[in-house]
This record gives sequence, C-alpha cells and structure tokens, in this order.
Amino acid sequence: MKNKTPAKEEGPFKLDYSKPEEIGLTNQNTLRQLVGVLGMLLPILLCAFLFMVAGHWRPLPSISHYYFTRSNGVFTIIVSLLAIFLMVYKGKAKLDFYLSLIAGVFALCLLLFPTDNLSAVCCNVDMKYSVTFLEDDKARVIFHYVASGIFLVCLAFMAIFLFTKSSKEPAQRGKMKVARNRIYRTCGVIMILAILVVGAGGLHIIPEDFYNQYKLTFWMEVVALESFGFAWLVKGEMLLKD
Repeated sequence: MKNKTPAKEEGPFKLDYSKPEEIGLTNQNTLRQLVGVLGMLLPILLCAFLFMVAGHWRPLPSISHYYFTRSNGVFTIIVSLLAIFLMVYKGKAKLDFYLSLIAGVFALCLLLFPTDNLSAVCCNVDMKYSVTFLEDDKARVIFHYVASGIFLVCLAFMAIFLFTKSSKEPAQRGKMKVARNRIYRTCGVIMILAILVVGAGGLHIIPEDFYNQYKLTFWMEVVALESFGFAWLVKGEMLLKD
C-alpha cells in the first residue's frame, strides 16, 4: 500500500504538510505576523524580564540601553530574529525586498554597534541592573542612532507606500482594503513623527531636562515599534482580513 500524502494544513501558521521537503516558514503572511508580533512584544518583554531578574521597573533612557542589562538576551534574540525575518521577506515587488533587506541589515547593526553606556563605571552599585560596560566610542554611538533611524524609516516607508498598493483602482477596492490602508498610513506617519521627536531631542530642540526627565527616546521608540508591529500584523491578515 502506498503512503498517502499528508493533508494540507492551513491553521494560523499556514503549514503545508503535503510538501515534507520544505521548511515550515514559507508563507509570507506567517512571516509578516511573526515580524509584527516580535516588534510589538520587544519593549514589553524587555521591561518584564528586567523587572523579574533585577527588580527594576522604570524605563531606561532608550530600548537600546537594555543591551547593557540582564535583558540583553531578550534584546539580542528578538532583534536578531526581526533582522533575519526582514532579510528573507520577499514582498510583492523588488522594492519590498530591498527595503526590507536594508531594514534587516541595519537591525543587525543595532546589535553590532551598541548605544552609549548606562553607567560611566563598571559594576555601579546604584545601577545593579546594568551588567555590561563598553569603552566609550562616540563614532559607535552615532552609527547606532543612524542605523536605528534607517531601520525605522525603511519600515515606515513600507507601511505608507508599499503596503497600501493594490492592483485595483481606488473606487474598486473593498471596505477592508480601504480600512487597512488607513491603518498602514497612520502607523507609518506615527513612526515618522516618533523619529522626528527623537531627532529633535538629539538636536536639543526639545529642552534637554524635559526630554530626559520623561524618557522621550524610550517612549518614542515604543510608539514606533508598536506602530510598526501593528501594521505588519494587519498586512499579515491577522486583522481586517478580506
């Protein structure tokens, strides 16, 4: 008796067991959903893990500063996964692929070129949650900010200009597509505004004391990541599916 070919399984991850020679992650919507979930979970998991292991619950100056804490593993793993998933994402056109590839490469650069230290000394007793210290390097820090900006700008551009594309004329598009496009554009604009606020803080357009007191870099990064992740979840048809 011949072995029967396993039936195709749709499910939330769109796994196709009729093709045993292929890996599971071949559906683009699955990839989009994973990118969206990871992006939205990153700040939440960083804060939660640091609280569990070190009892620290206040936001750090930026999300990148969690690299220097016990949450380093969470930061490294999630950003690496995001980078890999973005680098293998194909999209519907060459521009999708290239922009996603650039975003993925610069996501890796965030790990290879960390931001400035949390503390000016190693083993600072006032910052027991800080466990890593690097020699000061202004060029490294500048490149880190540049990489962060390129990463987020690429994703914002994709949300505003690429996710909104359609083969149909505007008048022929369904209600769900119209709603999704509004979400993509809103998320993209929010990301751009968040980047501009961080840039204004770096240029001291926003008073430095006010900017640092309210940890605006951290909160703007959270806003940008949540917007980016939500746009990718919608693009992955987890929400507002036709």
